[in-house]
Amino acid sequence: MTMRLSVAIVAAITLAACKPAADTGGSGATSAPVAAKPAPAGQSWVDTVAKTDDGGYRMGNPDAPVKLIEYGSRTCPHCGVFDAEGLPKLKAGPIAAGKLSYEFHDYPVHNQLDLGPILLGQCVEPAQFFPMLDQMFANQESLIYRKDQIPAADQAKLNTATPTEVISYLANFYGYLDFVKQRGVPEAKAKACLADGKALEAIAKQTDAANQKYNITGTPTFIVNGKVVPNAAAYEQLEPALKAAGAL
Repeated sequence: MTMRLSVAIVAAITLAACKPAADTGGSGATSAPVAAKPAPAGQSWVDTVAKTDDGGYRMGNPDAPVKLIEYGSRTCPHCGVFDAEGLPKLKAGPIAAGKLSYEFHDYPVHNQLDLGPILLGQCVEPAQFFPMLDQMFANQESLIYRKDQIPAADQAKLNTATPTEVISYLANFYGYLDFVKQRGVPEAKAKACLADGKALEAIAKQTDAANQKYNITGTPTFIVNGKVVPNAAAYEQLEPALKAAGAL
């Protein structure tokens, strides 16, 4: 399934697709706890961040024996709760110990509504990716859940606008452009990122590849050592799979 950049305007966010992955089978046999691996002297695994070849951003020991991947949406409240409540536990525990790496992939579950925040959230150096992501999640209510509606006149114009014009409008309307400017991204750079057709095409290809590989049905979708964790939208639901893999 290829992500379509339709020009239909989202007047109000729908959370139908913001849900955990469906149950696709068992999580496999339990593994023995893996050993900790200290970070190199003067370094921290939590601060070791790199962009991966398939468009994700990985935090932690790149050779960690347990690998956690999340496909998440910056406009998904379940993803926001995990970022606020679950990820800190992992950072303080198995990620810091070098036992677990955590890789976040932006997944545009709400299509154009997500694409502006994605492009702006990736408009920073890898070291700043997770701080910006954390702040976008923490400010969901003031950003994406604002009560104002897109004016009818603007809706009419957007119906004939290009996908990048729609994405830029929504990013500005919901406050994401000002949000990243306030956090050090120059306006010219932010607007260039929003208009980056190559980046948009890369997101489409990465989304298509994720759908084909993991059959993603909603966000968050968690993958532990290559296997989708079924029915997991919160840390408590993910925790058994991490224990089974030996990370906890």
